[in-house]
Amino acid sequence: MALSYSVYDVFTDTKLAGNPLAVIFDGGGLGDEAMQAIARETNLSETVFVQPADNPAYTARIRIFTPGRELPFAGHPTVGTAIALAERAHGAAALDLVSVLEENVARCAVPSGSGTARRALPNSTCRANPSRYRCRSTGSASLTRCP
Repeated sequence: MALSYSVYDVFTDTKLAGNPLAVIFDGGGLGDEAMQAIARETNLSETVFVQPADNPAYTARIRIFTPGRELPFAGHPTVGTAIALAERAHGAAALDLVSVLEENVARCAVPSGSGTARRALPNSTCRANPSRYRCRSTGSASLTRCP
């Protein structure tokens, strides 16, 4: 099975700096054990699996895994995934948009534009924090070694 993924550097605008994040774009058909095994294989601090949202009004549902366990929420994976999904859907064009991501603890609205995003907090309204974080893709490939 081949899965589409990208690796992003979050909290930086320089490749191979910042906090690395793997974003698996087609994680909808994967079970918990497969996601955990892939997260161990990437060996990054977090790996995000993008799944179809339960509510069609939202951008996506995401599940966040470390090499050892699933997390209910984490800031840099949320921010990085919002950028990754915006770039995947709209290219690198300077767009202002809001991605609404379903996570295990809440729905999070993440405003983004021009390769930056504001961090959203996991609460019922997910108000955006005014701090801005930058993400840059380090490239993408096809993940072919899957359990």
